[in-house]
Amino acid sequence: MRMSDVAAAAGVSTATVSMVLSGAGSDRISPQTQARVREAAKAAGYAPNSVARSLRTQRTRTIGLISDTIATTPFAGRMLAGANDVARDHGHLVILVNTDDDAEQERKAILALVGQQVDAMLYARMWHRAVDAPAGLPAGTVFLDCRPTEGGWPAVVPDDRQGGASATRELVAAGHRRIAYVDAPNPDEVVASELRHQGYLEVLAESGITPDPALHVRAATDAAGGRAAVEELLDLPTSRRPTAIFCFNDRMAMGAYTAAHRRGLAIPDDLSIVGYDDQQLIASELDPPLTTVALPHYEMGRWAMEVALGLRESDRDNPLLMNCPIIRRDSVGPPPITAGN
Repeated sequence: MRMSDVAAAAGVSTATVSMVLSGAGSDRISPQTQARVREAAKAAGYAPNSVARSLRTQRTRTIGLISDTIATTPFAGRMLAGANDVARDHGHLVILVNTDDDAEQERKAILALVGQQVDAMLYARMWHRAVDAPAGLPAGTVFLDCRPTEGGWPAVVPDDRQGGASATRELVAAGHRRIAYVDAPNPDEVVASELRHQGYLEVLAESGITPDPALHVRAATDAAGGRAAVEELLDLPTSRRPTAIFCFNDRMAMGAYTAAHRRGLAIPDDLSIVGYDDQQLIASELDPPLTTVALPHYEMGRWAMEVALGLRESDRDNPLLMNCPIIRRDSVGPPPITAGN
């Protein structure tokens, strides 16, 4: 079916059909005529030639999104949902390439998307980190959940310092003063580790609590690591043992639950725990459900796509720090009376 057939069926010119179906004639063509053209096109099963249209407009209505492993990570998939929702609402299609953190695959992906003449590009990572901008990225590429080491690109990352402060403040507000931080093993590799620790120390200072080095423990960022770290904390003398624990992520918090239960401790009656990530299938499913800090994946995805489409302004030298809200459930309570807190 050709455009001329739609024009004949609607009783208008092909130019009128083109303007109606492209959205270019909304202020010049009557609503009745526009409705007649669309009805004729629908009845005829006519679809505009997107290739020809892109040649005329120099736009393909596509956005490239390159990621390392977020496409296969359930909780980070919310970033994709946020980006895709904005793209869809504005008539764009997202082309996702998952590189599995392979530099050669990433290079090929950038070349392929640029060759496809995508209108804009997002460069995403699974977790907050500083990265060197890869060669070949088109101007205006937006960095999502990562920040370019040299600046010069729009970027959005979670405000992990604020998130660490919120987690610690939640425990201080419940009356705790012996608060441990179960941290990631290597802060040089995980930007969020140091930032969350800074937030933890900031709240201790503002609350008049002297940090105890024994209450800052590093371990693998999984359930086994969390369990081992908390067992170490629970081996401390009673006078130094924590009444509350802030865990670097929800998987470590899950291990903290196991360690507490093995010692016959009830959560939160004997030990309060706060996690981080609000990870699907973990935080809300623990017993009791875990109070945690949510990573704003969906909101970051939306912001990045809005910047890519020119719907909002950005600072190319300073990444946007997105607020990480506390999600209150049932794992935080006052310290036990016997703790002498």
